[in-house]
Amino acid sequence: MHDEPRPHPFRDSVQDVAATHRLPDTPQTRAPAYRLAFADPDFLTREELRPVRLQLELLKPQLILDERGINSTVVLFGGARIPDPANKATAKTPMLAELSRYYDEARRFAKAMTERSLQSYGREDVIVTGGGPGVMEAGNRGAADAGGQSIGLNIVLPHEQAPNPYVTPDLSFNFHYFAIRKMHFLMRARAICIFPGGFGTMDEMFESLTLMQTGRMKKVPFVLFGREWWDKVINWDMLAEAGVIAEADLKLFEIVETAEEALDVIDRWHDR
Repeated sequence: MHDEPRPHPFRDSVQDVAATHRLPDTPQTRAPAYRLAFADPDFLTREELRPVRLQLELLKPQLILDERGINSTVVLFGGARIPDPANKATAKTPMLAELSRYYDEARRFAKAMTERSLQSYGREDVIVTGGGPGVMEAGNRGAADAGGQSIGLNIVLPHEQAPNPYVTPDLSFNFHYFAIRKMHFLMRARAICIFPGGFGTMDEMFESLTLMQTGRMKKVPFVLFGREWWDKVINWDMLAEAGVIAEADLKLFEIVETAEEALDVIDRWHDR
């Protein structure tokens, strides 16, 4: 954990915010111009303040994760619509019901990884998900099964998305900017696991692969769950045959079926 902030002789900004609430109610004190800039949501959400909001959204989770002593994470990406097998009868399609087995695999994988994480007192290999339902819920749930902590990185969407109940409350974050959220997924990543999913999962998968392919991010174990799914959804070999990716790029990832296979891939990678 980090030391307490260095004391300084200046008045604390929190004290000033509290002081403004005790001012006389006058036309001047009610005016928007009189509000402290950092305590004025109308000002902070102006178009011109976007660079500041980007910086704040990057900084807030960074500081909290640092204060919690979290050094490395294991990332789980996957579909929000994949149901818990106990609820697969309510799935909208037969294929979604079939994909529910990956909920169980994500949960088992996260439980096993969190048991390892606890050996470092929850500082290494902490499970991080998008904080929502489906595979994300399974990942946070598996961590809770092991008695450990896990991170949820939610995003504000047009339809309501609340954090799933298994995210560690103190590690439940909410984002406006997709780009900053994806940075936080990868900044501490020691491994990345991709489960079947839709556009969001594809976006996260291909951005991560692109960063490693181009050397903008160091290579880490990259595991896809479900060969039948991925071979149907993406013709990997054709990409290489066409020359739009290199043959070596196909070695950036491995495809597995079970939590045990994924753990083995990660162990072999780090043993190297």
